[in-house]
Amino acid sequence: MPAETRDLLQRYLRWRRPLEVAFWVVLLAVNTVFNTAVAALDLQRMGHPFDPREPAIWEWTSTAMWMLLIPAIIAFERRVPLYFGVLRRHLPWHVIASVVVSVIHVVGMYGMRMAIYASQGTRYVVGNWPRELFYEYLKDGRTYLLVLIIVLTYRLLLLRLQGEARLLEEPDAGPAVEPVQRPGRFLVKKLGKEFLLPAREIEWMQAMGNYVNLRVRSRDYPLRSTMALIETRLDPARFVRVHRSYIVNLDQVDVIEPTEGGDARIRMKDGSVVPCSRRYREELRARAA
Repeated sequence: MPAETRDLLQRYLRWRRPLEVAFWVVLLAVNTVFNTAVAALDLQRMGHPFDPREPAIWEWTSTAMWMLLIPAIIAFERRVPLYFGVLRRHLPWHVIASVVVSVIHVVGMYGMRMAIYASQGTRYVVGNWPRELFYEYLKDGRTYLLVLIIVLTYRLLLLRLQGEARLLEEPDAGPAVEPVQRPGRFLVKKLGKEFLLPAREIEWMQAMGNYVNLRVRSRDYPLRSTMALIETRLDPARFVRVHRSYIVNLDQVDVIEPTEGGDARIRMKDGSVVPCSRRYREELRARAA
């Protein structure tokens, strides 16, 4: 990676969160301006009389709701990720979530429009609610999908730029520095440099298709491995499988919260939440004790 690119990435990471928020705000604002102009042109073309402020009210109330809903969509995708290994199981939940998001979007959007129209002494008429909900879902479902595509593409790009981890391999000559079957360190390549990270600093791991994502100091590093293989090479006194797609470091676990369905939520010391399925819950409790 060129030095200029590394410096740019380092500066970006320092301002990552506000820049991510700014991206969504600018994207939604530009889209709203264009949609407002298109709506006004359509009304003029059809010869319908309208107040010039109405298209702006319609589009900006919709945008205001999306500004509230997009963070929720991103948070839900973190809890129910869409990776190849879990795509078939998690995709139906996102279909349901898209319906819920659309209903919230429509109710909130229409509610704001009614309030604005009422403040001007007029009345906003919704029409047939079932038909309106179905019509809006045709648009909202596509928007939900677009948000997921943007989030997943961005995350994959950032992972590639931030760094990649790999297991230390046998040296060409002489004894291994450590037992290769249970490495105490991982080699992480980041910004053109290589770092040795102790295995004990890994907070948790998540399966991502042909990769296992390592969470280290609140940053992610993809490791070319399967979950089954990496599990056999970890210290069982420190790492425990809690889900088909997750392994946690017991030293980094803060709270285990049982759920009504028999599963559990694991709150890590870094503030992240990792799911624990019923199948692994008892083993987690026994190992933690």
